[in-house]
Amino acid sequence: MTNSVAATFDLLGDRLTLTILRLAFVEHARRFSQWSERTGAPPAVLTARLNALVDAGVLAREGAEYRLTGLGLAVWEILVCVWSWQREWTAEWAVLPEFVHADCGHRGPPVPMCRTCGRTVTAHDTDVALDRDALWHITSGRRRSARAVAPAGGDAGFAEIMEAIGDRWSAAVTGLALAGVRRFSEFRAALDMSPTTLTERLTRLVEAGILHRPEAAGREYRLTPRGRALFGVFAFLLAWSDRAHPGAPEPGLRIHHRECGAPLLPALRCRGCDAVLGRTEVRFEQASRGAARP
Repeated sequence: MTNSVAATFDLLGDRLTLTILRLAFVEHARRFSQWSERTGAPPAVLTARLNALVDAGVLAREGAEYRLTGLGLAVWEILVCVWSWQREWTAEWAVLPEFVHADCGHRGPPVPMCRTCGRTVTAHDTDVALDRDALWHITSGRRRSARAVAPAGGDAGFAEIMEAIGDRWSAAVTGLALAGVRRFSEFRAALDMSPTTLTERLTRLVEAGILHRPEAAGREYRLTPRGRALFGVFAFLLAWSDRAHPGAPEPGLRIHHRECGAPLLPALRCRGCDAVLGRTEVRFEQASRGAARP
C-alpha cells in the first residue's frame, strides 16, 4: 500500500520538480520549451519530471501545454514556505520575487498557524507522533539524490534546502530532528540505516547549516535556527500528502499542536494584518517582470 508521506517526498522532494512548479505559479509556464529554457534540464529528465507530475494529478496535459490541477494549485503553500526559508536564510534573498498580500499590501514572508485554534505555530509548539514501523515505508524504496539534477539559474538557495528534503533519508533525518531526536544512536535506531549512510547525511546537513554538532555534546546533532525554520515546509508537505492520497493508510507520522491538542492543520497568516491567507489573495512580484499570482 502507498505510504502518503513517502510518495510525497518522492514526488516533491526534488529540486527540478519544485522549480517546474515554481515557474508554473510565478511565471505561468505551461509549455515544455519554457521550462527547458528556464531550467536547462536535459530533455529526457524534464520529460520524466513532467510525466510524474501528470501521473500524480498535479499537472494535466492539454495539447502542447501542461496546466496545474486543483491538486497542483494546493502546492502553493509548500512553495511559499520554501520561498520564505530562502528569503530569510540564504544569501541570495535579494534576487527572489517579493511575496505580497493584496488586501493589506504587506510584503514579506507569512507565518504558519494552526487552522484549528488560530494561533501562530512553530516547531517549539508541537509534538510529533511517529510510528517507528512507518519509518521503514518512508525511507525504503527509491532514493533519488538531492544533487542528481541541478537546474541552471534562478534557483537561489535550492541546493541548501534540497539537502534537507531532497531524498527520503535526508527528509527523515531532518524530520526526526524536528521531532526532537539528537543523538546518533537515536537516529540510527529509528531509521535502521547503516552508520556510513547516516554519517554521510548528517555531515551534509551540518555543512548546509541545518544541523550543528556541539563539541561538548559527543555524537549529538541539534537543529540550527535555519534548520528549525524548515518546520513550515514539513508541516505543509504532510498536509498536502493527505490531500494527494485520501485513501491511503495512516502514514504513521503526525504533528500535533501542543496548545490545542489537535493534529496540526496548517495555514499561512499575514504578518501585516493577521489574516489567514488564501491562494487568490496573494501574489509574487518580480522586480523586472511585474506581478504574478501564485
